[in-house]
Amino acid sequence: MDILVDGLHDYMLDLIEEKNPVLVEMELYAKKHDFPIISPLVGRLLYQYTRVINAKRILELGSGYGYSAIYFAKSASDDTEIICIDASEENKNLAISYFKRLVITNIKYIVGDALEVINQIQGEFDIIFNDVDKKQYPQAFKQAVPKLRKGGLLITDNALWYARVLELKPERISTKGVKEYNKLAFSDPRVFSTIIPVGDGICVSIKL
Repeated sequence: MDILVDGLHDYMLDLIEEKNPVLVEMELYAKKHDFPIISPLVGRLLYQYTRVINAKRILELGSGYGYSAIYFAKSASDDTEIICIDASEENKNLAISYFKRLVITNIKYIVGDALEVINQIQGEFDIIFNDVDKKQYPQAFKQAVPKLRKGGLLITDNALWYARVLELKPERISTKGVKEYNKLAFSDPRVFSTIIPVGDGICVSIKL
């Protein structure tokens, strides 16, 4: 869904002159198979934030076939540790095939329930990217914040959820999950949050 004034999303996309052919292929795959991935504009934000805070340890919760992870990897230094978690073995295999083509070697991909696996990983992260099932969003927030270092970023996709967050009494459990997540992100004193209206809305929370 385009949450910007008609034409502005396409205008910003057109500003991207250099388009990586592998990323373009991944975008076409998503369109063909109706597979949800972040917007390239969101990818650029991930790239930028990685550079801004000089991230050395990044965790993804719900990685799909690796599209967002590539933006992190392309921005980060070779010694940055990137861990992807997704429930699908098929997604993992497809992601690894793309990583190999782009000569990306610093991504570890774990198959499993992201909210279970995160508890098994030791240490803090500079960035945690959250894109799990929307009904799991509130729990993802609760588990991710303690895993962030001070000054680290929790970045969550679909914060505006196709404008369904405007529903006063949502029936979908997914919409309830996103709305509860946003409330937590803006009320928890451990973080300071902003929703950026790009793509389907990106909630960026910095740990104080």
